[in-house]
Amino acid sequence: MFSTNPFDDDKLREECGIFGVSGAEGAAALVALGLHALQHRGQEAAGISSFDGVQFHTHRAMGHVAGNFDRPEIIEALPGQTAAGHVRYSTSGETALRNVQPLYAELASGGFAIAHNGNISNALRLRKDLVRSGSIFQSTSDTEVIIHLVATSNYRTLLDRFIDALKQVEGAYSLICMTPEGMIACRDPLGIRPLVMGNLGDSVIFASETVALDVVGAEYVRDVEPGELVIVKGTEVRSIRPFTPNAARPCIFEYVYFSRPDSISGGNSVYSVRKAIGAELAIESPVDADLVIPVPDSGVPAAIGYAQQSGIPFELGIIRSHYVGRTFIQPGDKVRHLGVKLKHNANRKLIEGKRIVLIDDSIVRGTTSLKIVQMMRDAGAAEVHMRIASPPTRHSCFYGVDTPERAKLLAAKLDLGGMTEYIQADSLAFVSIDGLYKALGEAERAPVRPKYCDACFTGDYPTPLTDQDETRTVDQLAMLEERVG
Repeated sequence: MFSTNPFDDDKLREECGIFGVSGAEGAAALVALGLHALQHRGQEAAGISSFDGVQFHTHRAMGHVAGNFDRPEIIEALPGQTAAGHVRYSTSGETALRNVQPLYAELASGGFAIAHNGNISNALRLRKDLVRSGSIFQSTSDTEVIIHLVATSNYRTLLDRFIDALKQVEGAYSLICMTPEGMIACRDPLGIRPLVMGNLGDSVIFASETVALDVVGAEYVRDVEPGELVIVKGTEVRSIRPFTPNAARPCIFEYVYFSRPDSISGGNSVYSVRKAIGAELAIESPVDADLVIPVPDSGVPAAIGYAQQSGIPFELGIIRSHYVGRTFIQPGDKVRHLGVKLKHNANRKLIEGKRIVLIDDSIVRGTTSLKIVQMMRDAGAAEVHMRIASPPTRHSCFYGVDTPERAKLLAAKLDLGGMTEYIQADSLAFVSIDGLYKALGEAERAPVRPKYCDACFTGDYPTPLTDQDETRTVDQLAMLEERVG
């Protein structure tokens, strides 16, 4: 299985992408196209479910959308005017076909298919309670908890049972659900995970990003609001808001890395925001240098912004191969190291003897930054200065992003001087948290009610973390028993 980002072993993993169509001939084909546009959000697996008015049909597979949904016989086996799809990178549950979405179950009210972007932060607690009550789980995905909560709810209508289920879960979710009664799309009450709505003729489309609407020729209508459920039944579209209103906290990392730069998020051009972050970085952390060089591809917009603000020329000093995924042979340390050059190579004639500013979107473990700095030195760079278009990532995400445990995050282990020494750069600087908010049009980060979820930078989690808190308690009790023993 190939990956979109050749250096993705040291990035925060994308959360997943969802796409749904209601009321269109050949809905599954449209979903496959939409998922292509969202492939960057999840590269482990893909799935599509359709409903033909009588039966549900599902095809799920490991790997990319291309290769699994590019054959006519696959799309023809997914008939109907309603379909939903999912691209996955696992944040909860093992990497296995049984966890590939959409998940499907036969409930008392009929078929129920669900595609989920996000993470339920009390899924383990809910799962234990459900299993004690007799529920039998078929996957290890947190998404299946929602299905069981719907199935066991005592409310009469399916919609009420669905709302009852959502009121029991914590964390982050954007959901597209298909039932015999129609399609339901919703976001969690804080709107942590994104979801947009569009039209293609008379059909209604939902997607994780606006770029997926562009690809299928749909018109963007609006964002699904935090805490909103949009119900589509035939030509009828209605909206309900069953949750207590809360100040929204959408994920700020969508602007840093996750979303495609040609998407619109929360009314903002992702590309423009990334350029603005680069400009803020140049204001906050200037350096006397000859060239501004992006780390491909995610560092490019911020590098353009840094170059424009600083007046230092922008150049492509690192050339990326678009034909290499994960290194396909690694028989020894020497070849494993050379695998880096399969993916990226220094533009030696440009770099030699120059003082360069490297721009990247983030530092997670630091292993990639170390390799790229060394690549620049090997190419003859006189000085290598690293500038990062996000604040230090010091905390894990529990809302649908596969973050390494905190002990493996470089910024959680080392101060700025230690990180600079680790990656062997001449200098290192991150944009400040206020600078990040300024790039999004805010004066600064509000300390009490910030506009975005920025927990990976600040540790300010906007929802309870039941499963994490209970795990910590168990660990502490176990350590105490060992000491007593």
